[in-house]
Amino acid sequence: MSTLLELDGLTRRFGDLTALDDLSFSVPAGEVVGFLGPNGAGKTTTMRAVFGLTDLDSGTVRWKGERVGQAERRRFGYMPEERGLYPAMRVGDQLEYLGRLHGMSGPDAQVATTSWLERLGIADRADSKVDALSHGNQQRVQLAAALVHSPEVLILDEPLAGLDPTGIDAIGAVLVEQARSGCCVIFSSHQLDQVEDLCESVTIIDHGRLVVAGRVDDLASSGARRLVVRVEGDRNGSWARAVAGVTVSEVDGGAARLVLGESVDSEAVLRAAMRAGRVTEFVFERRRLSEVFREALQ
Repeated sequence: MSTLLELDGLTRRFGDLTALDDLSFSVPAGEVVGFLGPNGAGKTTTMRAVFGLTDLDSGTVRWKGERVGQAERRRFGYMPEERGLYPAMRVGDQLEYLGRLHGMSGPDAQVATTSWLERLGIADRADSKVDALSHGNQQRVQLAAALVHSPEVLILDEPLAGLDPTGIDAIGAVLVEQARSGCCVIFSSHQLDQVEDLCESVTIIDHGRLVVAGRVDDLASSGARRLVVRVEGDRNGSWARAVAGVTVSEVDGGAARLVLGESVDSEAVLRAAMRAGRVTEFVFERRRLSEVFREALQ
């Protein structure tokens, strides 16, 4: 997999606050990459730096090995978290206008606008004003605005925020489709279950620094063993809290998710569970992305 986008040593300070602290990572073509971190970690500042919307104290953004400038950014697509559309302008006119700003001819922008509105299920809203649309449809228009000029790099800041499951599925399908076509796709989200479903890789930052990067499957299979155990009549996993070397990560509907220490014998855990009651579930599971995230920030 070739690398298209490289961020090398990005540093940005706002007075005494260091928003980006020598941040370096790369984003390959052809896969969806999740860009994660707690509030204030520097995600939006990083995205804005790629587009030249915030100055850097040091560091370089490169695309295909070359420093990114205005010409390169015309081939990028950006979906900001805050609404970046003209609220009183008709949807179709707005997308055509944005396409022309990226260098498209009028006819090409018109064709692309029609195509994306149909693809995203909002062709019937082409003549509507943006502020007359539901939140979910505004998100769809905002995505169409990032895609209308067929970008080679697609960067999205919280594109799934506030969407219902249908909206999440629709936008997620487009992101995967774009990646499979060879586009470089990176998006931020606090909805880690959706990130885990959509992304091949993730990059996690905190206080402007890289803390974890890797493929989701590799991260899920690393770390301590995870067991999910359900004991009939025990809704809070209290039996497991007395087992040496076992940590109760969470309890969901009576199923206790356990983290086993390196020396813990799973058979001993099973015997302890059986002493507490009838065991109706006992299964090893992968590490969840939410667990990877929490452990990375410890």
